[in-house]
Amino acid sequence: MPTTDIDTAMLTLGENARRASRAMMRASGAAKNQALHAMADALGDSRAELKAANAQDVDAARAAGLEPALLDRLTLSDKSLDLMISGLRQIAALPDPVGTITASTLRPNGMRVAQMRVPLGVIGIIYESRPNVTIDAAALCLKSGNAAILRGGSEAVHSNIALGDVVQAGLRAAALPAEAVQVVNTTDRAAVGKLITMTEHIDVIVPRGGKGLIARLANEARVPLIKHLDGNCHVYIDAAADPEKALAIALNAKTYRYGICGAMETLLVDASVAVSILPRIAAAFAAHGVELRGCPRTRDIVPAAKPATDEDWATEYLAPILAVRIVDSLDEAIEHIARWGSGHTDAIVTEDLSAAQRFQREVDSSSVYVNLPTCFADGFEYGLGAEIGISTNRLHARGPVGLEGLTTLKWVLSGEGQTRG
Repeated sequence: MPTTDIDTAMLTLGENARRASRAMMRASGAAKNQALHAMADALGDSRAELKAANAQDVDAARAAGLEPALLDRLTLSDKSLDLMISGLRQIAALPDPVGTITASTLRPNGMRVAQMRVPLGVIGIIYESRPNVTIDAAALCLKSGNAAILRGGSEAVHSNIALGDVVQAGLRAAALPAEAVQVVNTTDRAAVGKLITMTEHIDVIVPRGGKGLIARLANEARVPLIKHLDGNCHVYIDAAADPEKALAIALNAKTYRYGICGAMETLLVDASVAVSILPRIAAAFAAHGVELRGCPRTRDIVPAAKPATDEDWATEYLAPILAVRIVDSLDEAIEHIARWGSGHTDAIVTEDLSAAQRFQREVDSSSVYVNLPTCFADGFEYGLGAEIGISTNRLHARGPVGLEGLTTLKWVLSGEGQTRG
């Protein structure tokens, strides 16, 4: 498709989304929930058509040599469709954040000042080869009263278009505008370039994908992003750590799942407990096939560890590899995280309340834990019901982004005719 045609098509999507966003802003919670349940019903009724569309994508991806793990993410099975249906009904059951009033105060002149939670407007979601994101993103944007433009990976184009049709059928069933959720139907990368610069039509972009995608968007976007680039997460075992907790937390933080952004990538161990605890931890990781890369002091205690370099402290491995460093104090641990961390999720293991408080206050990450593994970095685990992504931004949403993170606040004042003197 010529670039001029893509520009025109994307502008049309943007205009439609902006118009639909005004209708979604005033949509009732009942109508939004009706649409979500209608989508769930339509998913169940359209299994054969959805799996046929998905088969086109899977066959093409297999012929192109896509890795087995990525093929698995791409495939729509009955189980994955059942999970999507369940997810839609769970989101319908969540409280509607739109219109809630917070921070209401009565001023001396009788004027009431409050804040109301309202949708962001139009959200662009850019993601890679997981078709389930089409349903998850549509549902979260809809429930929070936003319009959405979804641009999935080229590997899943047929699947995403078919799922988009299901979403729009659900919107129509609830008498809501079908344009509230639109799927970009071209695989041309120019469509992404246009989407991330349409400041007149798009209010925020949420990228869900690999580091390459997010780095490109961070460099090129004119629309604000809700994003994180790296999940370089740390666990610090303090001098006052319970050894059993430390072992269990460190092991779970790394081996729960290697490929998630909340996986621990660097283990910091206080020098006062390193000799007693590191051999046990190293043995546990060896049993899981995790390669250790350590500082010189770590390698004195664990000779099997490979030498660590500065690159190891900076790396998000997303693999069974772990950097290990011995530090002399809480201050040194905090300094290491400040220098090498990505602001995602970091944890301390300690029985010292003052150390725990200092760590949570001074570590500048979107999530900071005490006596918990970093793999808890997930919106469902936080009680958000679902998440659209994790943000390391300092403005607006930070950490796992659920329904509330897809809204903002406006001031609402009411009175009885007071005037300002």
